[in-house]
Amino acid sequence: MTAAPPAPRQDGAASSMRPWPPWFRTLFMSDLWERFGFFGMQAILVLFAVAPREEDGLGLAKADAAALFGAWIGLAFMLCLPGGWIADRLLGPRRTLLLGAAITTLGHFALATPLLWLTPLALVLLAVGMGLYKPNHQAMLNLMFKESGRREAGISLIYVGIQVSALTSPLIAGFLGERVDWRLGFAVSGTAMLLGTVQVALARPRFQGEGERPGRPLEPAAARRAKALTGAVGAGLAVLLGGLALVGGLTAGSGIALVGMASVIAPVLAYTVLYRSRELTAGDRRRLRSFLWIFLGSTLFWSLIAQDGSSLTLFAKHSTDREVFGFEVPVSWLQSATPLFILVLAPLFAWFLLQQRGGRAGVPAKFSAGLLLTGVSFLVMALAAALASGDERVSPLWLLVVYLMHACGELIVAAVGIAAVADVLPRRFLAHMLGLLWLFAALGGGAGSGLVRLIDVIPEALYYLLLAVLALTVGGALALRRHTVARGLAPEPGGPAADGTAEPAPAPGSGPTTVKEGDPA
Repeated sequence: MTAAPPAPRQDGAASSMRPWPPWFRTLFMSDLWERFGFFGMQAILVLFAVAPREEDGLGLAKADAAALFGAWIGLAFMLCLPGGWIADRLLGPRRTLLLGAAITTLGHFALATPLLWLTPLALVLLAVGMGLYKPNHQAMLNLMFKESGRREAGISLIYVGIQVSALTSPLIAGFLGERVDWRLGFAVSGTAMLLGTVQVALARPRFQGEGERPGRPLEPAAARRAKALTGAVGAGLAVLLGGLALVGGLTAGSGIALVGMASVIAPVLAYTVLYRSRELTAGDRRRLRSFLWIFLGSTLFWSLIAQDGSSLTLFAKHSTDREVFGFEVPVSWLQSATPLFILVLAPLFAWFLLQQRGGRAGVPAKFSAGLLLTGVSFLVMALAAALASGDERVSPLWLLVVYLMHACGELIVAAVGIAAVADVLPRRFLAHMLGLLWLFAALGGGAGSGLVRLIDVIPEALYYLLLAVLALTVGGALALRRHTVARGLAPEPGGPAADGTAEPAPAPGSGPTTVKEGDPA
């Protein structure tokens, strides 16, 4: 097997001046609508959960509400792996993307109904939809882009569109939900997602057949069985969850515990199964071992970022002075800070990433920088919490500084992590790898839903300090090992191409391909 020749490296300025193609504009806009719905949920879900029943909320305790948000995020990320598998083996990325958009729309509108018992089922639908949509939106980006530098820049620019909706969603959906009716806020998110679903459905010709078929299709008979089994399991789970919710058997505590356990077991099991796949070469396994640093860094990063919609939202509600000229700023409006910062900074970060020549060598260094920045943000948060002890309230500027650091970290970690996935295994594993990346993020969400309960046990300032120490320790360790990790991610000289174009799939029953003598181990 020989490596495909690398595409010629474009000059950063010349590459950035080329117009973005129609398919990119479609993915740009569809993610804008999907993120509008997500950030609307992030702005009001915890507030809706802690609101008493007489105010049409769920009436959960503070720690349970924060843990519910973390569990929901964890479940959504966890389902990205089966979302990637469905694309790889059954439907192809484009059709799976459309299916995810449709299910997400249904989940938003289910949450918008006045029936509280539908809430667990609606959250599951939203998680399933996100699990199908997210890895395959990213897979389509990676499939369509051919240059790694332009890919990173394009993903960063996608964040510009995302943040337009993420900025406006808390202002619109958050205000309507918090000040008018929770259900109205959820309905606005559903309407935005409906627009995105229609757009994806109509844009099929723009992709010119790319992503239309699964990369590693099952045999027809096996595919029919898998589709039937998937449909049966999905319908069975929907009926079971709906029935338990209707009779009161599905509590927040039991749901959070189940998601927490699954989020720990699933990534370990999925990584092991993929690592032992007979379709992988020795070089593929070496890169997969080195990429474990990125997987674990992603776990920690997203567990920290999830605090924005849980513990930091509750801090904004109870510990900040939000009155401005006699008007009390809604808590949900503060969720617009991070997207505003990303909107302003994304073009700068896209330009910066486009100029980099580090390739794989830059991946661990950039990732560690994002973790270290996030760790410093929680040092700031620990100081703010210490000043707000007792009945004292602090300026929301403390939170704004933290959100600024989170925005910078997200621009680095998300763009670099998603782009780097494309170079680890052959291209036919792309959706699978993206699903695995978000499965490790699910581990972060599950861990975060457990960590946030410490707020009721230890002082809040100590809680944020512990998060800071954890992020700084892992980020520092990755920075020290960046050269080792980069060497592990490097391709073999003359080895298989990352895009898999020159690498036929092994015949059934054949063992793993052995790398040539002298290739790095």
